[in-house]
Amino acid sequence: MTTPGKPEIDTSRPHSARMYDYYLGGKDWYPVDEEAAERVLQVCPQIRRTAETNRAFMHRATRTLAAEHGIRQFVDIGTGIPTSPNLHQVAQEAAPDSRVVYADHDATVLEYAHVLMRSTPEGRTAYINADVREDAILDSPRLREVIDLDEPVALSLVALLHFVPDDRKPYEIVSGLLDQLASGSFLVLSHCTADFDAAAWMGVKKIYDAGGTAVQLRSKEEVERFFDGLELIDPQVTAAHDWRPEEPVEVTGEEAELLRSAALYAAVGRKP
Repeated sequence: MTTPGKPEIDTSRPHSARMYDYYLGGKDWYPVDEEAAERVLQVCPQIRRTAETNRAFMHRATRTLAAEHGIRQFVDIGTGIPTSPNLHQVAQEAAPDSRVVYADHDATVLEYAHVLMRSTPEGRTAYINADVREDAILDSPRLREVIDLDEPVALSLVALLHFVPDDRKPYEIVSGLLDQLASGSFLVLSHCTADFDAAAWMGVKKIYDAGGTAVQLRSKEEVERFFDGLELIDPQVTAAHDWRPEEPVEVTGEEAELLRSAALYAAVGRKP
């Protein structure tokens, strides 16, 4: 596990969490992040919609698991900079006794970790500084204080795995995490893709790669592989905006094309 302490924030190169915050209209970014994000917006102006769609999917999936499937434990890896409502706020609104552990390894996120620990009296939240590529997150003593791995857990890997290239063994990472979870647990996952607008998203990848953050965009079939052995709940692996939208709306023309080009894949699967 990453050693405790207060790591120094690196402002010499862009960081994915701070760029994501910029897309969402946040304020926790530096000029280097703004510069890189603006270059991304030039090649992929729909990425703001992608970020918003991703957040909305996380909210709906969390609410669905808490309200309809009785899940009371959530582990969110790759948390990012807090943006209200955060996962624990959504979960605890549906079920006040929900317990949530966040994990991230970015120093900027650590600066705002206190925001992620404002729990309801009935529930509990915690934050651990850890990197899914290197740390045995589910073995963390801090996590075990909050999460009972003998009971079902919702494992949230939202907009995370496109930052884990194949040479870092993402499928093995996910299966290793799931192996430690009880039957009845869920995997919540979203993932950027070039399937809908290859030119724009390969341009995004190029900018992130050049800034020192490796990106691997995956096809629908490659995203489905993360759910091997799980029972996908409807609508299975789909564009995130089509995953149980709260108010289904038929869109056409430019709006439909924008949604399509901004799409990322999302799904929720249950461990038998």
